[in-house]
Amino acid sequence: MAGLYYEDFEVGMVFDHPLTRTVTEHDNISYSLMTLNPQPLHVDAEFSAKTEWGKPLFNSLYTLGIMIGMSVQDTTLGTTVGNLGMSDVRFPHPVFAGDTLRARTEIVGKRESKSRPSNGLVEFDHTCLNQHGTVVATCRRMGLMLKRPEA
Repeated sequence: MAGLYYEDFEVGMVFDHPLTRTVTEHDNISYSLMTLNPQPLHVDAEFSAKTEWGKPLFNSLYTLGIMIGMSVQDTTLGTTVGNLGMSDVRFPHPVFAGDTLRARTEIVGKRESKSRPSNGLVEFDHTCLNQHGTVVATCRRMGLMLKRPEA
């Protein structure tokens, strides 16, 4: 698997993820409606034109998903048991259709699991930036990771 095992992570490691994604109007409308979020700020250009933004805002939960998804290939692909929680989620700058997003992850903590000897907990700090280098999202995530199988 491409993902790292618990033992491979070190506090202070930084990953500048190579995958990027240009988000589209279709992404925004489809995601918003699939998740039953009819907020006109996301799906109605006429409504959004009258707001301070002047155009639809990209759905922040989709931004969160893209940010974390961009990290999977380099960090947890096939080696995660599951996410235990996300905290400190922030969206300091809006995302609009046409923005190109990229992500960075820093390992900020790790510890052995007290209840699952074959697993460890790794704490990830994710940051998402747009094409101008502006931070558009941040999140702290706790993952339950597989330990390297014994030979």
